[in-house]
This record gives sequence, C-alpha cells and structure tokens, in this order.
Amino acid sequence: MATLFFSIGFVTWLNGPLITFVQVAFNLDDVSAFLVPVCFYLAYFIFPLPATALTRRIGLRRGLSIALVVMAAGTALFGECVNARWYVGALSGLTVIGAGLSLLQITINPYVSLLGGHDRAAQRIAIMGIANKFAGIVAPALFAVIVMPNVGGVAADIARTPPGPAREATLAAFTHAVHAPYAAMAGLLLLLAVFTARARLPDIAMETAAPRARDRGAAQPGWLVTGAFAMFLYVGVEVMAGDAIGLYGRSFGLSLDVTKYLTALTLAAMMAGYLAGMVLVPRVVDQERYMLLSCVGGILLCMVAMVAPGVLPVFCVALLGFANAMILPALFPIVLAEGGPEGGRTTSFLIMAYSGGAVLPQVFVHLVPTLGTTPSFMVLAVPSYVFIGGWIVALRAGRRRPDLAMGRSETR
Repeated sequence: MATLFFSIGFVTWLNGPLITFVQVAFNLDDVSAFLVPVCFYLAYFIFPLPATALTRRIGLRRGLSIALVVMAAGTALFGECVNARWYVGALSGLTVIGAGLSLLQITINPYVSLLGGHDRAAQRIAIMGIANKFAGIVAPALFAVIVMPNVGGVAADIARTPPGPAREATLAAFTHAVHAPYAAMAGLLLLLAVFTARARLPDIAMETAAPRARDRGAAQPGWLVTGAFAMFLYVGVEVMAGDAIGLYGRSFGLSLDVTKYLTALTLAAMMAGYLAGMVLVPRVVDQERYMLLSCVGGILLCMVAMVAPGVLPVFCVALLGFANAMILPALFPIVLAEGGPEGGRTTSFLIMAYSGGAVLPQVFVHLVPTLGTTPSFMVLAVPSYVFIGGWIVALRAGRRRPDLAMGRSETR
C-alpha cells in the first residue's frame, strides 16, 4: 500500500512544476497554464462512480492493477503529446492519469482505512501519507533538475528571440526533455501493475467492513454531503498551496529557477505534518481534535501571510503543507464512518470531492488580476478552513446532542 501511495504522490505532485513547464513550452498565460490541475482533478469528478461500478464487478485487488495500467497509458500519452508540442493532447493525457488515479483512490483509501480500528485510521493514513509526500518532494525536485535545469534561461531566450526556426529549435529541445522521463514512468507503472496483480493482498469488502467504524445507525445524508464538501474545499486548498505556490512566489519577484522548487518545499512541510500526526494521533490527541487544530493553524498562517514583510508570505504558504497534512487522514475515515454500510458510495463521493483541486486553483488565478496574489489566495483558503473546522465541531456536538444530529436517533 505504501508503494502505491508513493506512485500516487509521484504522479500527482508533478503538477506544480508542470504548470511552469507548459507555460514556457507552449507560451501560455496563467489561466491557460492552470488547465493542468483543472484537467487532472476534474477526472476525479467524472470517473469515481464508473470506477466504483467496475470494482464491484472485478474486485478491489484487480481494480488496483487496472488503475496502474490506465495511469501508465496516460503518462505515456502526456509525454508523447508534449514532445509533439500538442497542448490539448497533453491535457488529455493528464485526464487519463486522473481517471486511473480515481480508480486507484477508490480502492486504496478504504483498504488503509479498514485495515484496523477506526480510532487509528488517521494514523494509518498518515503513515501512507509519508510515502505519498516523500514522492511529492522527490518528483518536483527531479523534474526541475532533469527537465528544467535552466528554465529561466530558456524563458529569456524565447522572449527575446523572434518567431522563426531558432525559436522553434529552442522550444523543441525544451519540450523533448520531458519525453524520456515520462516514458520511464509509464514503464515503471506497468511493472508496478504486474507486481500488484501478483501480490497476496487481503480481500476487504467496503460494504461489509464499514459498519465496524460506527455503531450509531444508518448513514446521515446531511453529514455525508457537508463532509464531502469539506473534502472538496480541503483538496482545493492543498492543491493551491502545492501547485499554485510557483505563481505565488513569482508575484514576490522570485525567479523561475527558484519557484520550480517551491512545490517540493510545501510537500516537505506536509511530510513533517504527517510525521507529527503519526506520533500524536491518537496517543496524545484524537484525530478529530487534531483536525480542528490543523484548521486553526492554517487560518493563523494565512493571517501572518497577509501582514508579513518581504518573501515571508511565500514561506507561510509552504507551511500550510504542515497544517494541511492531517486534515485528509482524519476527514476521510470520519466521513467514511458516517456512511455506515454505504462505504462504496461514500468513498465515491469523497473521491469526486477531490475535484476541488480543479476548481479552487482556477478561481484563484482568475482573482489574481483583480485582488492581487495574497488576497486572492487568502479569500479562498480562510473560509475553507473555517468551514472544515466548523464541520468537525458541529459533528462532535451532534454526537453529544441527538437533537443536533440531523435526525439521528441514538436509541435505534
């Protein structure tokens, strides 16, 4: 499972430096470049329900292998289309990768959530998150070194060279650098698919295992819908802090050769947050209270970023990775538990909510020309943290007071 989480992180967190790469390679404005996360995360909205139906037919273990094959196909398609300098085709490759990840997420998160008691689910997901975020540190750094070693110089050459053969040759050389790494990634994903197909993984049925996580009756639609919306907002903020930090850094005068590493910085902060959560939850604090503290930490960092001098706001955004780290590991099993026996459907809704990574960054880049970079970021991030924190507070209050539990009867 940790190996699969590493592969998810490696593919997912390439989007940050990819935004910079396609902006230079295809001479795009900010809005067009941010179609990278839009196409990638929009797949999470489109494919989870079909993916759930497929896993019910073929089983969770086969679903893992097929997901990796689809990811490999999307990775190869992306590399070929970028090499051919066809941006629409490259975006299609990202959508195929997102489709494979939708199927993989449908299977892998319930595996980890249900491989033990509910009170330690956040801790288990945090352990998997360390593998995921370690890949998120390695992938952007490798991409920056291998594919974009001199992206600032390339961008300057393109800007001062008039359209013609010389400019085309510079662009061709720059885009060709992505071909071999993506072909290698596709091959490794295929090998991992074979390995997963042959691995002796346990059989876990979400529909029968999920009720162990709660004994308070049937699923409550109100908590499921609002919990999925909390996930939508969380993923949007996480992607903004990880993928949009390059644009954020450039607004403070940082060069392309510096901002290409900022995604790795955010992911390093997230990895530190996972390590802290793994130690503290549930030994020192339960996963729900830690999630609330994480939201408070995110709000405080946003407030500091609004008033901090120099480039300190960039570091505040990177440190949001630490605050964000334990929100998903706590939120996913909590909402899954609220789903009761509807584990498969609940998982589908939660994965569909990952499409927040497509929406919030695109809203952010549209707001920047009007509000400025920092206000645009904060006007989206702060209300998101408030809603997520308010949701967990309301849920805890509803458990203590049956009349607040959206119709739940504790006597059932």
